[in-house]
Amino acid sequence: MPHAALIRVLQNAHAGELAAAYAYRGHAGSRRREPTIRVEIRRIEAAEWHHRRLVLSALTELGAQPRASREIAMWLIGRVFGLLCFVSFRFAPMYAAGRLEAMNVGQYEDARRHADKLGLTELARGLDAMVEEELRHEVFFADQCRGHAMLPFAARLGRWHPDDAKTRSE
Repeated sequence: MPHAALIRVLQNAHAGELAAAYAYRGHAGSRRREPTIRVEIRRIEAAEWHHRRLVLSALTELGAQPRASREIAMWLIGRVFGLLCFVSFRFAPMYAAGRLEAMNVGQYEDARRHADKLGLTELARGLDAMVEEELRHEVFFADQCRGHAMLPFAARLGRWHPDDAKTRSE
């Protein structure tokens, strides 16, 4: 059972990284007046593409492949969210990205637990590194949201608060 669970988490992560990368591409493009923020979002996008390659490699080693239906759905979601960044206020994409990164952290922590159960120590180490990187992304977006007037409403609706990232990173 841990083998199948690990494959499922990695398939979801692989597709999720696709959605995130395309969303961040749009997000960075929408931040033309904030060059420092734009550069960081582009760096985060590059990390998402890198994680996607690492996850594909892990899936291949486990004798599995990405799920086409999930890949298509996440491609579409990433493209739509990337476009929405151009028509929304600054807070919404920053909050959505922070929430997404929190989900990524949890996903890679789950994958690591499954890898541990299977004795896949090299994969577990790689997943730990991805958890750390995704947590850095979450903290970055959390810092962009902290103190915004819409945050209390968004935190209730989205079930994520920037302080969650701060607590996990300490």
